[in-house]
Amino acid sequence: MTNPIFTWPVRVYWEDTDAGGIVYYANYLKFFERARTEWLRSFGLEQQALRAQTGAMFVVSEASVKYQTPARLDDELLVSAKVADLGRSSFTMEQQALRVGTALNANEVELLCSARVRIGWVDATRLKPTRIPNHILQALQT
Repeated sequence: MTNPIFTWPVRVYWEDTDAGGIVYYANYLKFFERARTEWLRSFGLEQQALRAQTGAMFVVSEASVKYQTPARLDDELLVSAKVADLGRSSFTMEQQALRVGTALNANEVELLCSARVRIGWVDATRLKPTRIPNHILQALQT
């Protein structure tokens, strides 16, 4: 498994910030979810289609988040997703939210938030763990 890092650009909007003008802490989880969804799409895996075809779906079973420094309105972020561990019925992703560029240095990248997120594959009706189909595992290993 090559474990490439997938990145997805995010711009911070008013709706992402709290009364103090910084990104509300729970919104990083939304940014991470979007990056994981786009990461799956990069393999041709659409979550609704997977559910319809297999009767199963991905769910978050655990998340550990570390906040470093806040993002603010209009910041440009890169949100990354990388497989850390891949099992038969679940996998763990390492994710980061990075601020790209500052007023002083357009090439600067600053770590804002990092997370380890465990994703399980479950039967969509019973919500019980089941094996990830081989064609999906093969796609995730590239």
